[in-house]
Amino acid sequence: MRNLSILRDLAKSQGGLDSVGDLVDNFIDSEAMEVCLQRFKALPGGTDMVEQRYPPFQPDISALGKLPEGTLGHAYAGMISRLHYDADFFRPRDTSTEALWLTQRIASTHDLHHVIAGFNTEPSGESGVLAITATQIGFPAYVLLNILANFRAFRFQPKQQEVISQSIAFGSRIGLEAAPLVLQRWEEGWDKPLSQWREDLGVKPVEHERFGAIY
Repeated sequence: MRNLSILRDLAKSQGGLDSVGDLVDNFIDSEAMEVCLQRFKALPGGTDMVEQRYPPFQPDISALGKLPEGTLGHAYAGMISRLHYDADFFRPRDTSTEALWLTQRIASTHDLHHVIAGFNTEPSGESGVLAITATQIGFPAYVLLNILANFRAFRFQPKQQEVISQSIAFGSRIGLEAAPLVLQRWEEGWDKPLSQWREDLGVKPVEHERFGAIY
């Protein structure tokens, strides 16, 4: 019932961040989150990251922007700056439990997945990025958000349903074909070319699709 209430608020707010955060938090102690956590830990190196509580994702946007053009760091900083995102979003949060750590890691690296996969930040691009994590480890909030996105488009914006469903399909394809994005230690390779990251991970970017963007 709580999730249904949150989904109703999400529909009204067109995906407002507060409601998204409520939905994510509402799954922290759920069976679905436990299954997601076990899928993550079953990936090579997943258990080590959880047990070590790999440090919070806190990129220095100013420093990354000074890296050579074409690097992951430069592309990511450019996106964050253009969108005027609040850098305070990256402040450390409670990671005392495994579920809290994984939730924080997924939430804080979500925007980086846009850069890696080439999705834009419009609603359709968001659905594509969510589909990657939903496919690779079944992160429950992202699964539910894409169900809502598809239904909302079908019911209220039928002209948008095609691009939403296509974006989800492309994101799911990346999720099935590529190495797990949630496992990557991006902080250790900011100066690595974005193209090399994509090649190494097996990501076929969607930057030239209707829901794509070039970073």
